[in-house]
Amino acid sequence: MSIVVTNLTKEYGLQKAVNDISFTVNKGEIVGFIGPNGAGKSTTMKIITGYLRDFTGKVEVNGLELSTNLIEVKRQIGYLPEHNPLYLDMYVREYLRFVAGIHKLGKESAQRINNVIELTGLGLEQKKKIGSLSKGYRQRVGLASTLVHDPSVLILDEATTGLDPNQIVEIRNLIATVGKEKTVLLSTHIMQEVEAICQKVIIINKGKIVMDDISENVNSYSKETRQQVFAEFSKSIDIKSLSTISGVVEIQNVDANKWLIMGNGLVDIRPNIFDFAVKNGLQVLSLHEQQQSLEDVFREVTK
Repeated sequence: MSIVVTNLTKEYGLQKAVNDISFTVNKGEIVGFIGPNGAGKSTTMKIITGYLRDFTGKVEVNGLELSTNLIEVKRQIGYLPEHNPLYLDMYVREYLRFVAGIHKLGKESAQRINNVIELTGLGLEQKKKIGSLSKGYRQRVGLASTLVHDPSVLILDEATTGLDPNQIVEIRNLIATVGKEKTVLLSTHIMQEVEAICQKVIIINKGKIVMDDISENVNSYSKETRQQVFAEFSKSIDIKSLSTISGVVEIQNVDANKWLIMGNGLVDIRPNIFDFAVKNGLQVLSLHEQQQSLEDVFREVTK
């Protein structure tokens, strides 16, 4: 395991920001760590990276316990906090040399800097002042600085916040590329981002883990067992008639002859809808089951 968190608790006065949580992140995984504002995401990440020390529980990174191997754990982690801290008056390459110096890379510095500049697409920007860059390129500089010492674990807190759609895709692709060789714990509010690049999803709410599963199980995670089917008929039909379909428990009119029909989850209601249409001289123009998204699950488990 790259990251093992066991019975982690962090209190601020009377408030438990993190309340006895446990989870693991396997080597080589990209894991989405999501939750509402104030759920405990950033606090957990700051503890794992060693920035917050006053906590109870146990954190291990690559087999090293944080409390007794703080410096070595920090060497193995690249951390990009939510508000990317940069020296805006420094030039890009100058700043990366500064970060490499902090990590005492010595003779390796030049090659490492060249590598991360190429990886993050900063070649044309490397001689510019950071303050003159767009936010998307500043995020690239932040990612480059987390990678310059070649850590095996990346902790990325809201890496795409405030970026435009094109920049979000660029940074997302960069994270996916980096994640092929490293373990990544990624905090974000963008559900599509998690669905696109994460192999596992952890949801935290009010300081407690409410979901921890691989991404492909998300669609079947909901405690809500109802089947949801969208149906469009060739002509109007009243809701009272639709309610006679076997297995139907709720019906919503979406638009004109379009309906959201919900079943009890015990049987597949699509054949029953089709039979109903045939008996009533209706043509079925569209009939498809709505698959549950990560956003649906997120809303349900964080109510």
